[in-house]
Amino acid sequence: MGNTMAKICAISKRGSMVGGGYSNATRATQFNPTGKVRKYPNLQKKKIYVPELKKTFNLVISTRALKTIQKRGAFATLKKAGLI
Repeated sequence: MGNTMAKICAISKRGSMVGGGYSNATRATQFNPTGKVRKYPNLQKKKIYVPELKKTFNLVISTRALKTIQKRGAFATLKKAGLI
């Protein structure tokens, strides 16, 4: 299992990204710095049962990855991510 402290999804490998910057109003005036904001994916700790292996996996995954598991199935999704 991967590092649970890192804010990265175990399946989609999505991490943080930098947002913020200058607003249009700031651009129009004197370029006062607005600061950067780090945005993190919506990570959840989940126990996922894989019936094909009769095993349960504890994962830190994004909510988007949860939707992927519901659509494609746990076994196929975890195998593609290299967790099985």
